[in-house]
Amino acid sequence: MVKDEPGRRPYRSSVRADGARRTRRAIVTAAGELFVAHGYVATSLADVAAAAGVARPTVFSAFGSKPALLKEVLDQALAGDDAPVPVAERPWFRPVWDAATPAAVLDAYARVCVLIGGRAAPIFETVRRAADAAPEVTELWRALQANRRAGARMVAERAASLGPLRPELDSERAVDVLWFLNDPAHHHAMVTGCGWTPDAFCGWLAGMMRDALLPR
Repeated sequence: MVKDEPGRRPYRSSVRADGARRTRRAIVTAAGELFVAHGYVATSLADVAAAAGVARPTVFSAFGSKPALLKEVLDQALAGDDAPVPVAERPWFRPVWDAATPAAVLDAYARVCVLIGGRAAPIFETVRRAADAAPEVTELWRALQANRRAGARMVAERAASLGPLRPELDSERAVDVLWFLNDPAHHHAMVTGCGWTPDAFCGWLAGMMRDALLPR
């Protein structure tokens, strides 16, 4: 038996790694479509495997459980891909940090919310409904709300660092307002439900944020 040389990494086939990543992506895509179309509870891992063209054990091996798969679907919808990069460090979030005034921060954040809503609103609604029917999803829903609030706090603090907010707003009330407005359910209602264009919704959302947070 020949031992590996000291300091030498074990060989790993890049072809195998790429294949595994493509399989995970196919599973996530299939799961997202089925969860949205039929609901979380009504969709089984066997359904996902069939739609992705893989065996059920492959789905289980890749994600471990249906709740974990739902979380991955949600995470990728939020981020736009499977790269391990936080939302706040994504290039499309950069305008929030680069903005020079509180109004510009809120305008940039409205665009972020529209971008996320366009990708994630349907799966948000799926998680919302599943949390009522599947106890294992309740914690995911709570974490999702906490993450939305953390994002709202980050943006409110950024805006306040560049200029005054409305004098009657304390820091927590400003976070409350942005947390309410950054809910993808609004995108789902107005764009999907009422037929607004994303640009029209973005303009409305930015205006609501400015009116609620900035001095008149």
